[in-house]
Amino acid sequence: MSDSTGPLDPGEVLAVDDALLRASGSPGFGVTTTGFMPKPFARLLAEKLALARALLGPEVDLSGGSVVRKLLEITALEDARQWSALAAAYDDMFVSSARGAALSALGEELGLPRPRLAATGRVALELKEDLPAGVEKLTLPRGLRLLTPGGHHVALSETVVLDGAEKRREAAVEAFIPGPSHNLDPDFAGSGGHPQRIDRVNPTDPLAAGLQAAEASAGKTLLTIEHKEKLTGGEKGWPDLRYRQLLLRAPRSIWTAAAVEVAVSLVPGVRQVQVVDLRGGLDLQQSIFGNFNFIERLFGTERDLASPYYVTVLVAPTPAAIWSGPDGLHAMVQQALEDVRPIGIYPNIQQANEVGVGVAARLVVRGLPMPTGTAAVVNASAAAAALRARLHARLQRYVDTLPFGEPVRVSEVIWTLMSEPGVADARDVRLLRYPATTGTPGAPQELPVGQNVDPGADSIPAYVDLDTPVRLEII
Repeated sequence: MSDSTGPLDPGEVLAVDDALLRASGSPGFGVTTTGFMPKPFARLLAEKLALARALLGPEVDLSGGSVVRKLLEITALEDARQWSALAAAYDDMFVSSARGAALSALGEELGLPRPRLAATGRVALELKEDLPAGVEKLTLPRGLRLLTPGGHHVALSETVVLDGAEKRREAAVEAFIPGPSHNLDPDFAGSGGHPQRIDRVNPTDPLAAGLQAAEASAGKTLLTIEHKEKLTGGEKGWPDLRYRQLLLRAPRSIWTAAAVEVAVSLVPGVRQVQVVDLRGGLDLQQSIFGNFNFIERLFGTERDLASPYYVTVLVAPTPAAIWSGPDGLHAMVQQALEDVRPIGIYPNIQQANEVGVGVAARLVVRGLPMPTGTAAVVNASAAAAALRARLHARLQRYVDTLPFGEPVRVSEVIWTLMSEPGVADARDVRLLRYPATTGTPGAPQELPVGQNVDPGADSIPAYVDLDTPVRLEII
């Protein structure tokens, strides 16, 4: 018997080979209680080497340069690929692990085909006339709805500020209705013009109040929209991660609170939804609670089927959504609920209270092509503007995905800022709490350093990307 550091003698090799051959069908691989466990390449090669020694004798040459070993390595590699393919096929049978086309197939079985993304693109916004007296700048908020002659709806994906010094800016836009039908082509020629060219602002949008007031004061149209490039991306489906989250929370039956939530969440313009069913569970506020015998009395009497029963559906709209009107978000949500609400139960659809949240910080940037000069020169540069736009996009993804009642944490904001390549430090990070309002938010409340924004149980945070005066200052 050799020591623990020396090579194995022929007897020990045969003993190891025998153990490997006996364990080649081990229950630790394949379908197990924790999922599918594929055999690794090293284990497959060791089993084949043991089999070769058992069949050809222990003196067979299995060194690194031998022909037999190379053949065994090739077959072991092919076997490892087969195990990997089996593992992928097994994972594709479950929503929690399926990917690509397999996940789409599972979603269709549940009655939820993979939704489409909204098409995106860019337009140019320009002031063709000077602003009227008393109006220093024109702010076009994120979510402002734009229109085409054909009735297509798109929205600004970023806040745009125009003034006397900067009369023209390019801005990102996103189609309000997802799908390939809104891959708007400005050169598409229809009867009587170009029905897919974005050229006007929706006059019924509350976010257009500032523009309408300025044009009323000037007595003429101030803004022109230039749309030259086709919108793209509407033909793509949701990414696997987002689609999987939808399927995992999808109910397996109708007429449930979960079915209502899923149906409303798929309506264009809905950012978050919460179903509040106060009578669906035990109401602690009732006077009968705690004063009855569980054996002799029931929790409550049966509901009279002839009397209506209401459930509250709290809806947080996207910035581009218009709540009121015959084709507004309220009407669209009400129509979507008709197929999933039980008979005699009516939804009380309410618009959620949104608490605007902004960020103020001083950033140290390294490794990016920034101009030299004073802080004012650096912050006014194109490179600084591009960096702030990327940071606003990161912060928006964090804040706008928070659920109802979830606070906006300073620690998460700092992590989001520091995740941007080139940002070496984030100093004096403070959160700005804007009052709930429509249109351009008013003056914010600047919270102390380190204090979170708690929107409240029935409210939801919404990111405000205003950057004037400069809130994300580069030093």
